[in-house]
Amino acid sequence: MSSVVSRAAPTEEATTLTPPLTPPAASKGVKEEEPADANIPDNYVSWTIKNQKPRPPISWDNWWKELNYLTISILTITPAIAIYGAFNVPLRWETAVFSVFYYFVTGLGITAGYHRLWAHRSYNASKPLQYFLAIAGAGAVEGSIKWWSRGHRAHHRYTDTELDPYNAHEGFWWSHIGWMLVKPRRKPGVADVSDLSKNEVVRWQHRWYRTLIITCGFVLPTVVCWLGWGDFWGGYVFAGAARLCFVHHSTFCVNSLAHWLGETPFDDKHTPRDHVITALCTIGEGYHNFHHQFPMDYRNAIKWYQYDPTKWFIWVCSQLGLASHLKVFPENEVAKGQLTMQLKRLREKQEVLTWAPDSNDLPVISWESFQEQATKRPLVVVAGFIHDVASFLDEHPGGRHLIVKMIGKDATTAFFGGVYDHSNAAHNLLSMMRVGVLHGGIQHGLDDKRVPPSQRLRVARYNELASPYASSTAASDYEGMLG
Repeated sequence: MSSVVSRAAPTEEATTLTPPLTPPAASKGVKEEEPADANIPDNYVSWTIKNQKPRPPISWDNWWKELNYLTISILTITPAIAIYGAFNVPLRWETAVFSVFYYFVTGLGITAGYHRLWAHRSYNASKPLQYFLAIAGAGAVEGSIKWWSRGHRAHHRYTDTELDPYNAHEGFWWSHIGWMLVKPRRKPGVADVSDLSKNEVVRWQHRWYRTLIITCGFVLPTVVCWLGWGDFWGGYVFAGAARLCFVHHSTFCVNSLAHWLGETPFDDKHTPRDHVITALCTIGEGYHNFHHQFPMDYRNAIKWYQYDPTKWFIWVCSQLGLASHLKVFPENEVAKGQLTMQLKRLREKQEVLTWAPDSNDLPVISWESFQEQATKRPLVVVAGFIHDVASFLDEHPGGRHLIVKMIGKDATTAFFGGVYDHSNAAHNLLSMMRVGVLHGGIQHGLDDKRVPPSQRLRVARYNELASPYASSTAASDYEGMLG
């Protein structure tokens, strides 16, 4: 999982493997921080759940003590301003355009900056780009880079467990917003962010975070609209408050909608899913099943037509020399993940079908016994198997007489093209009429033909590969009776 693609002038189809990028060198005067997960036990998750006492359940008696009042204030006052302003402040087209633009700027601060650059280190960014993303991310008012990345790394390491800060198994609304409105029920699992402590941009943003969120969240968009076209209150309401609401819930959808809506084309072990609607809601973060399988990849969407403006932004930055070493997971391994899930889906379909009897479950009959029993019931031999064709005599497209004349005989040559080269459907149907195995095997060269076409590519688990159809016809001293 550590092999990635490194490239200075990246293209979408790069596949050359290189070692993973080393973390940035420690800044002068910064004390070396020991990784938080350096000494955790091997059974850390189960041990922590067993030994770490969670907060008491929320009830009518204690709910007011369990609320996170700072977060509640941010997530309620801001939309209240936006709703009130929408009814009392006219929306100018210039403000509307700028609000959408600034939504993408601050949204990319989270998706391209907080998420793909700092939380996952999926590419390298120049200092100017880092400062831009740090400032833009602050405008989204979702915590500092270090705080946000620490929680997100815990989410990836402990996905869907009690140590996941926004565990999707707790419900859609919990993972969307509930986990922020109340105090954490349990301390999130340990996640190392010592690499971010060495980053001067991260430390700068962390130090000035309160000033940055006020400036970038409200002051900047208000001033731009005021000085640009004289719309002070429109800038404050729409480019400030309303835009911030959209950015918040856009990002929150990555934790909720992306774990609820869509398909699992790479792995279904955990809840993350892929869906274009989620991608549209989250500036390209909607191909979440891929992301959780290959989190170090700078892409979420791997197809050119899939909506992922964050990927496009990072790629353009690389073309301008502002970003480099864009990591791409090996295409061969991505294809394995897709194939695994495709085979699993086929296996599920396969399990509900009725298949031909296993040769090991059929009696082994001599030629003499076969001919004797064929005088009492319509039995024919094809490819070493004895078939009871009573139910098909009057259904045969070529006429009843073609089957009747083969009763008590070996019809292998006629069936395999001597009279008619039967279709796959005919082979499959005939195999369902098997009632015995002819003692002595089959004619030379017919080993592959004894397997019905539907079962030649049958999906098998690794412990099922020793198929009875891969060996020669079983022989037995036991003289069984047919069906």
